[in-house]
Amino acid sequence: MIEIERKFLVTSKAYTSEAQNTTRIIQGFLNTDPERTVRVRLKGQQGFITVKGKSTEDGLSRFEWEKEISETDAQNLLKLCEDGVIDKMRYEIICGNHTFEVDEFFGDNSGLVVAEIELNYQTEIFKKPLWLGEEVTGQVKYYNAQLSKQPFNTW
Repeated sequence: MIEIERKFLVTSKAYTSEAQNTTRIIQGFLNTDPERTVRVRLKGQQGFITVKGKSTEDGLSRFEWEKEISETDAQNLLKLCEDGVIDKMRYEIICGNHTFEVDEFFGDNSGLVVAEIELNYQTEIFKKPLWLGEEVTGQVKYYNAQLSKQPFNTW
């Protein structure tokens, strides 16, 4: 499956009162090679393993494959991951016909808040909430795999 996604910085905490759902996410990387990233994620009580391919030059799309795994399997795989586990709270906000996922990072990435929106096609028009800031789509330093190696507090 090809994922089409845009990323933005967030300018205020207003998203917290607009969220329909919040979930704590712990994730690590078995492989952070830009050609093929392999992620293990614990999203609440659900486990997932995800393989992502290399992003297009503009950073808008890339191959993504994801499978649900047990919570126990995810916890065990997280122990095998590279250093730099990501800890964040995800807020899901419906805005128009889309859902923004706003990630508020903790630990070494504390202070970073990034909003993502998945689209059906690259030029799709979408409603922008007032708290949506600068677009950072395609900027590698905002990829979670990169944040695990070079956290926000080192910039």
